[in-house]
Amino acid sequence: MRRMFYLGVTAILALSLLSCSGDDRSSQFAQIFSDQPADGDIAFFPSSSLFQVTNGPATLFFGIDASDPGVPEYRAFLDFPLNGATGGEVVPAGAQIRSATIEVFVNEVSFASTVPTLIDLVSYPISGLRAFDFDSPPLTYPDGSFAFRTLEFFSSDLENYVLIDVTPLLAEAQRRGLPDFQLRFLLDFVPRAEGLVGIEDLPSATITAPLLTVEYE
Repeated sequence: MRRMFYLGVTAILALSLLSCSGDDRSSQFAQIFSDQPADGDIAFFPSSSLFQVTNGPATLFFGIDASDPGVPEYRAFLDFPLNGATGGEVVPAGAQIRSATIEVFVNEVSFASTVPTLIDLVSYPISGLRAFDFDSPPLTYPDGSFAFRTLEFFSSDLENYVLIDVTPLLAEAQRRGLPDFQLRFLLDFVPRAEGLVGIEDLPSATITAPLLTVEYE
Protein backbone atom coordinates (compact mmCIF):
# COMPACT_ATOMS: atom_id res chain seq x y z
CA MET A 1 0.00 0.00 0.00
CA ARG A 2 2.86 2.38 0.82
CA ARG A 3 4.28 1.93 -2.67
CA MET A 4 0.98 2.36 -4.45
CA PHE A 5 0.28 5.54 -2.46
CA TYR A 6 3.76 6.92 -3.14
CA LEU A 7 3.60 6.16 -6.85
CA GLY A 8 0.10 7.59 -7.15
CA VAL A 9 1.16 10.84 -5.50
CA THR A 10 4.27 10.98 -7.71
CA ALA A 11 2.19 10.63 -10.88
CA ILE A 12 -0.29 13.30 -9.76
CA LEU A 13 2.49 15.74 -8.90
CA ALA A 14 4.26 15.10 -12.20
CA LEU A 15 1.08 15.75 -14.17
CA SER A 16 0.37 18.90 -12.16
CA LEU A 17 3.85 20.26 -12.75
CA LEU A 18 3.61 19.62 -16.48
CA SER A 19 0.22 21.34 -16.61
CA CYS A 20 1.45 24.36 -14.67
CA SER A 21 4.63 24.74 -16.69
CA GLY A 22 2.88 24.56 -20.03
CA ASP A 23 5.29 21.79 -21.10
CA ASP A 24 3.46 19.85 -23.82
CA ARG A 25 5.89 16.95 -23.84
CA SER A 26 4.19 13.72 -22.81
CA SER A 27 5.83 11.92 -19.91
CA GLN A 28 5.59 8.14 -19.62
CA PHE A 29 6.22 6.09 -16.49
CA ALA A 30 7.55 2.57 -16.00
CA GLN A 31 7.92 0.46 -12.86
CA ILE A 32 10.33 -2.47 -13.05
CA PHE A 33 11.15 -4.95 -10.30
CA SER A 34 14.66 -6.33 -10.19
CA ASP A 35 15.25 -9.75 -11.73
CA GLN A 36 15.85 -11.70 -8.53
CA PRO A 37 17.61 -14.70 -10.12
CA ALA A 38 20.05 -12.27 -11.79
CA ASP A 39 20.61 -10.30 -8.57
CA GLY A 40 23.32 -11.46 -6.22
CA ASP A 41 26.28 -10.70 -4.03
CA ILE A 42 29.95 -11.60 -3.95
CA ALA A 43 32.06 -12.00 -0.80
CA PHE A 44 35.84 -11.64 -0.94
CA PHE A 45 37.93 -13.24 1.84
CA PRO A 46 41.27 -11.40 1.95
CA SER A 47 42.93 -13.98 4.20
CA SER A 48 42.53 -16.67 1.53
CA SER A 49 42.00 -14.50 -1.58
CA LEU A 50 38.85 -16.52 -2.30
CA PHE A 51 35.53 -15.27 -3.68
CA GLN A 52 32.09 -16.58 -2.73
CA VAL A 53 29.48 -15.85 -5.40
CA THR A 54 25.78 -16.10 -4.47
CA ASN A 55 23.14 -15.70 -7.16
CA GLY A 56 19.53 -14.92 -6.22
CA PRO A 57 19.75 -14.75 -2.40
CA ALA A 58 16.84 -13.51 -0.27
CA THR A 59 19.08 -10.76 1.15
CA LEU A 60 21.80 -8.97 -0.80
CA PHE A 61 24.76 -7.87 1.33
CA PHE A 62 27.38 -5.22 0.81
CA GLY A 63 30.07 -3.93 3.16
CA ILE A 64 32.35 -5.56 5.73
CA ASP A 65 31.15 -8.45 7.89
CA ALA A 66 33.13 -7.81 11.06
CA SER A 67 31.49 -10.79 12.82
CA ASP A 68 33.22 -13.30 10.50
CA PRO A 69 36.77 -14.35 11.47
CA GLY A 70 37.73 -14.05 7.80
CA VAL A 71 36.32 -10.47 7.69
CA PRO A 72 34.87 -10.77 4.17
CA GLU A 73 33.86 -7.79 2.08
CA TYR A 74 30.53 -8.12 0.27
CA ARG A 75 29.37 -6.34 -2.87
CA ALA A 76 25.72 -6.51 -4.00
CA PHE A 77 24.34 -6.48 -7.54
CA LEU A 78 20.89 -5.56 -8.85
CA ASP A 79 19.57 -6.19 -12.37
CA PHE A 80 16.55 -4.31 -13.76
CA PRO A 81 15.45 -5.51 -17.25
CA LEU A 82 14.54 -2.51 -19.40
CA ASN A 83 13.21 -4.51 -22.36
CA GLY A 84 10.42 -6.44 -20.64
CA ALA A 85 12.35 -9.71 -20.80
CA THR A 86 10.92 -10.83 -17.44
CA GLY A 87 7.37 -9.70 -18.21
CA GLY A 88 7.67 -6.28 -16.62
CA GLU A 89 7.18 -2.83 -18.05
CA VAL A 90 9.49 -1.49 -20.75
CA VAL A 91 11.64 1.61 -21.12
CA PRO A 92 11.77 1.94 -24.93
CA ALA A 93 15.11 2.14 -26.67
CA GLY A 94 15.94 5.76 -27.42
CA ALA A 95 13.65 7.15 -24.71
CA GLN A 96 14.89 10.29 -22.97
CA ILE A 97 15.18 9.74 -19.22
CA ARG A 98 13.63 12.55 -17.18
CA SER A 99 14.04 10.91 -13.77
CA ALA A 100 14.82 7.50 -12.31
CA THR A 101 14.81 6.17 -8.75
CA ILE A 102 15.29 2.80 -7.15
CA GLU A 103 13.59 1.88 -3.90
CA VAL A 104 15.08 -0.82 -1.67
CA PHE A 105 13.97 -2.27 1.65
CA VAL A 106 16.78 -2.50 4.20
CA ASN A 107 16.66 -5.51 6.51
CA GLU A 108 20.12 -5.23 8.08
CA VAL A 109 22.52 -2.46 9.08
CA SER A 110 25.40 -3.68 11.25
CA PHE A 111 28.72 -2.52 12.77
CA ALA A 112 28.24 1.19 11.98
CA SER A 113 25.57 3.83 12.41
CA THR A 114 26.48 5.37 9.03
CA VAL A 115 27.63 3.30 6.05
CA PRO A 116 29.25 5.31 3.21
CA THR A 117 28.25 3.68 -0.06
CA LEU A 118 29.15 3.69 -3.74
CA ILE A 119 26.72 2.63 -6.46
CA ASP A 120 28.43 1.75 -9.76
CA LEU A 121 26.86 1.32 -13.17
CA VAL A 122 28.16 -2.07 -14.32
CA SER A 123 27.52 -4.84 -16.80
CA TYR A 124 27.52 -8.54 -15.94
CA PRO A 125 25.96 -11.73 -17.36
CA ILE A 126 22.34 -12.28 -16.33
CA SER A 127 23.17 -16.01 -16.37
CA GLY A 128 25.18 -15.52 -13.19
CA LEU A 129 27.76 -13.39 -11.42
CA ARG A 130 31.46 -14.21 -11.66
CA ALA A 131 34.34 -13.47 -9.29
CA PHE A 132 35.56 -10.98 -11.92
CA ASP A 133 32.46 -8.85 -11.34
CA PHE A 134 33.51 -8.09 -7.75
CA ASP A 135 36.04 -5.50 -8.89
CA SER A 136 35.27 -4.95 -12.56
CA PRO A 137 35.64 -1.32 -13.72
CA PRO A 138 32.38 0.66 -13.69
CA LEU A 139 31.02 1.76 -17.04
CA THR A 140 31.97 5.30 -18.05
CA TYR A 141 30.23 8.47 -19.17
CA PRO A 142 31.10 9.93 -22.60
CA ASP A 143 33.84 12.07 -21.00
CA GLY A 144 35.58 8.92 -19.72
CA SER A 145 34.69 9.38 -16.03
CA PHE A 146 33.28 6.44 -14.10
CA ALA A 147 29.49 6.24 -13.84
CA PHE A 148 28.71 6.03 -10.12
CA ARG A 149 27.09 7.91 -7.27
CA THR A 150 27.72 8.15 -3.53
CA LEU A 151 25.28 8.06 -0.65
CA GLU A 152 25.02 6.92 2.94
CA PHE A 153 22.92 4.26 4.61
CA PHE A 154 22.03 4.78 8.27
CA SER A 155 21.09 2.56 11.18
CA SER A 156 17.71 4.31 11.11
CA ASP A 157 17.12 2.78 7.64
CA LEU A 158 16.67 -0.66 9.23
CA GLU A 159 13.24 -2.08 8.34
CA ASN A 160 12.56 0.94 6.14
CA TYR A 161 12.50 1.83 2.46
CA VAL A 162 15.32 3.89 0.98
CA LEU A 163 14.71 5.88 -2.20
CA ILE A 164 17.80 6.52 -4.35
CA ASP A 165 18.09 8.86 -7.34
CA VAL A 166 19.85 7.06 -10.22
CA THR A 167 18.84 9.36 -13.08
CA PRO A 168 22.34 9.94 -14.58
CA LEU A 169 23.19 6.25 -14.32
CA LEU A 170 20.04 5.11 -16.11
CA ALA A 171 20.47 7.82 -18.75
CA GLU A 172 23.94 6.42 -19.48
CA ALA A 173 22.64 2.84 -19.65
CA GLN A 174 19.96 4.06 -22.06
CA ARG A 175 22.53 5.95 -24.16
CA ARG A 176 24.50 2.73 -24.48
CA GLY A 177 21.40 0.77 -25.49
CA LEU A 178 21.78 -1.71 -22.63
CA PRO A 179 18.89 -4.19 -22.25
CA ASP A 180 19.42 -4.30 -18.48
CA PHE A 181 20.15 -1.61 -15.91
CA GLN A 182 22.72 -3.18 -13.59
CA LEU A 183 24.10 -1.67 -10.39
CA ARG A 184 26.79 -2.67 -7.90
CA PHE A 185 26.61 -1.56 -4.24
CA LEU A 186 29.85 -1.43 -2.28
CA LEU A 187 31.41 0.19 0.74
CA ASP A 188 33.00 3.56 -0.01
CA PHE A 189 36.44 3.23 1.53
CA VAL A 190 36.75 6.69 2.99
CA PRO A 191 38.90 6.77 6.18
CA ARG A 192 37.65 4.31 8.82
CA ALA A 193 34.70 3.22 6.68
CA GLU A 194 32.87 0.15 7.95
CA GLY A 195 29.43 -1.39 8.10
CA LEU A 196 27.33 -4.14 6.53
CA VAL A 197 23.98 -3.51 4.83
CA GLY A 198 21.36 -6.06 3.78
CA ILE A 199 18.80 -5.37 1.04
CA GLU A 200 15.71 -7.59 0.98
CA ASP A 201 15.16 -9.36 -2.34
CA LEU A 202 12.26 -11.80 -2.07
CA PRO A 203 10.52 -12.46 -5.42
CA SER A 204 7.38 -13.62 -3.58
CA ALA A 205 7.16 -10.33 -1.64
CA THR A 206 6.93 -7.59 -4.24
CA ILE A 207 6.05 -5.04 -1.56
CA THR A 208 9.72 -5.09 -0.46
CA ALA A 209 11.42 -6.15 -3.71
CA PRO A 210 13.87 -3.64 -5.27
CA LEU A 211 11.88 -1.37 -7.59
CA LEU A 212 13.00 0.94 -10.40
CA THR A 213 10.65 3.82 -11.26
CA VAL A 214 11.34 5.75 -14.46
CA GLU A 215 9.86 8.88 -15.99
CA TYR A 216 10.77 9.22 -19.66
CA GLU A 217 9.65 10.80 -22.90
